[in-house]
Amino acid sequence: MSTVNPKYSEDTATKERQDTKTPSLYRVFLLNDDYTTMEFVIHVLEKIFHKQPPEAMRIMLHVHKNGRGLAGIYTKDIAETKIASVHELAAQTKFPLKCSMEKE
Repeated sequence: MSTVNPKYSEDTATKERQDTKTPSLYRVFLLNDDYTTMEFVIHVLEKIFHKQPPEAMRIMLHVHKNGRGLAGIYTKDIAETKIASVHELAAQTKFPLKCSMEKE
């Protein structure tokens, strides 16, 4: 007696496997301004971008000296979420800190 498994049919058995595409990555940058404190930028790097204190300090100084600094590289959805989190936290604390992202 032969039974047909409804989850397996000739249609699925003959389909070729499709390779998944690696998602695009985006660089998230913190942008320098004249009002946001260095301490707040370090706080953002530690809390939102999960940087260790020495790395957060290094990135903050780079932002301060060069106008912007790389906070991390993420997939698009994560990059957008991190940027929104930074902007929300900055607004709550009344700092004008901004982020941007660029496709890698």
